[in-house]
Amino acid sequence: MSTYVYGITASSHPKLPEGMDGVGEPSLPVRILRAGELAAVVSDAPEGLRPKRRDLLAHQNVLAEAGAAGCVLPMRFGSVAPDDDTVTSVLTERADHYKERLRALDGRVEYNVKANHVEEAVLHRVMSESPEIRTLAEANRQAGGGSYDDKLRLGEMVAAAVKAKEAEDGTALQRLLEPAADAVSAGPESTGWLANTSFLVEKDSAEQFLAAVEQARTDMPQLEIRVNGPLPPYSFVDPGPAEHTATLAGSTDTEEG
Repeated sequence: MSTYVYGITASSHPKLPEGMDGVGEPSLPVRILRAGELAAVVSDAPEGLRPKRRDLLAHQNVLAEAGAAGCVLPMRFGSVAPDDDTVTSVLTERADHYKERLRALDGRVEYNVKANHVEEAVLHRVMSESPEIRTLAEANRQAGGGSYDDKLRLGEMVAAAVKAKEAEDGTALQRLLEPAADAVSAGPESTGWLANTSFLVEKDSAEQFLAAVEQARTDMPQLEIRVNGPLPPYSFVDPGPAEHTATLAGSTDTEEG
């Protein structure tokens, strides 16, 4: 039977959650696989696993339990290896890499920050910053709306200016938050957000990071800023070479939205 992997930690982890419920319906018991100084938190992999809310929560709960007493490298939802031997083999082969990641992520969590423009606010900024757009908009207004070509041209100019402002504001937001984080990881661009960035933050510095977010909201009122966290540091695990990524890192993120 294939093996579902929740996370990787040290064999010396004081409270590994062996025997608790994991993914599957009925729930499959969590167990521990050890290989030298490393351990993997696993269960049998259920057939036909899909990212249903129940299983997403089960995955998160196992990681929360495991991470409560020690550092765990979280695997994304859906991380499945062919069998137990494959898991322990990868732990052995990549031992130095995983131990380095455990040291780097110890005491740290992830905050994911997404942002989008408030439509009226960004349009106001675009109009105020572009004399050309203002002139054409006023000309169209005085002409009772303007010709089809003039309205098309205005629309294209506004769309291009908004697009440029998205890139500008996304970069500016990241620069405001970077000083309060240990590391930054850019998320996929095709998410519908102008910014989708994860920040690695020391647990003891979380208040400072959240204060930086509030300051960014004040400094950039044209943005709607959404924060999700603290999360296990999914974006900073770095499983290593592609052949191991396929084994011990799934493709479905547990983060909602």
